[in-house]
Amino acid sequence: MTLITEETQARVVRLDPAALTEAKAILFRAYKNEPTFKYLFDASRPGYEQRVRATIRELVKLHFDSQQDVIGLALDNHLIGVALIGNPDVRLNLARQFNWRARMMMTAGMDCTWRYIEYHKQIHQCLPQDSHHELPLFGVDDRYHNMGYGRQLMEVIEKICFENPKSSGIALDTGNFRYLDFYKKLGYDVVGTVKLGPLEEKVLFKAVNNGHHLKKMQKDSS
Repeated sequence: MTLITEETQARVVRLDPAALTEAKAILFRAYKNEPTFKYLFDASRPGYEQRVRATIRELVKLHFDSQQDVIGLALDNHLIGVALIGNPDVRLNLARQFNWRARMMMTAGMDCTWRYIEYHKQIHQCLPQDSHHELPLFGVDDRYHNMGYGRQLMEVIEKICFENPKSSGIALDTGNFRYLDFYKKLGYDVVGTVKLGPLEEKVLFKAVNNGHHLKKMQKDSS
């Protein structure tokens, strides 16, 4: 296994819509074989990869349109990792995103669109009701797995969230048990479970701003 050294350290970059093509490609490869996506977008039917591509395209576009952070890792002038960070000030309710929903129905289909919306509703029911960041999509290029870049990207995300005084922490979900230990080692706790047919999706949360919790506790006790 090759680990990050000074020579292989990736640069952290904030992406703009010009990087959309590269970002979509990395996220597509990261999610197309995930059990959750296979269930939500019905991998048993023809056109599965097209539905996944459409979903990722529309989510990334929605993220850029709402002016939320899209963070990347760049190595040798090409992108190797991407993360969409949901700001606590902008809580996207997919059911109310009419343009997004219309485009999704035309490309991913009505059934898959509503299934995806319902899935997100269930995730949010597991999460704290206070202000926090969310991590809807996160991926590192297959060629750079097990080299420490995923951890580097997560550390950058946590730094961004820690610096926001409005945020109590970071929420994410993982439908692949291969990654559950990875997140637990980073300090994430399982706060809920979402059932998707035969699957169980784990919803995770990490508190990154103790000062936020202290102020909230003081307010609640006053």
